[in-house]
Amino acid sequence: MEDAALDERLEEESYPVTELPLCQLRLMDDTRYPWLLLIPRRRGVSELFDLDEADQQQLWREASRIGQALKEFLGGDKLNVASLGNVVPQLHVHLVIRRQSDEAWPGPVWGQGEPRRYNLDELAAMRDRVLALVEGLDLEAD
Repeated sequence: MEDAALDERLEEESYPVTELPLCQLRLMDDTRYPWLLLIPRRRGVSELFDLDEADQQQLWREASRIGQALKEFLGGDKLNVASLGNVVPQLHVHLVIRRQSDEAWPGPVWGQGEPRRYNLDELAAMRDRVLALVEGLDLEAD
């Protein structure tokens, strides 16, 4: 299956980290929350059920393993996993580490305050941390 082009808004609001077996992994440009995106590289997919069964399983494998590792590595009170698609219809899954001390707690992160953009040093450091974390995971189908 041919890879999908990345939605313009996702490209503008996040940075690439790496390519996974199914998804492109990206870092949201907001230092307030450790926030990753998983974007399946499949054309014409806006809903989970648009993926075939093997890709659905692979998406949840990537989300579960990366989410768990991110929460363990960075700490946090809760991992939020969400796929909304009301603004950007291309299927993408948010992995957001939440802390009771964050400015949006206990509400959702969407529409809360203004994003705090990464500077180049912060971006490089966070990208490297996430990449090191992901490289140690087994994300291939069993």
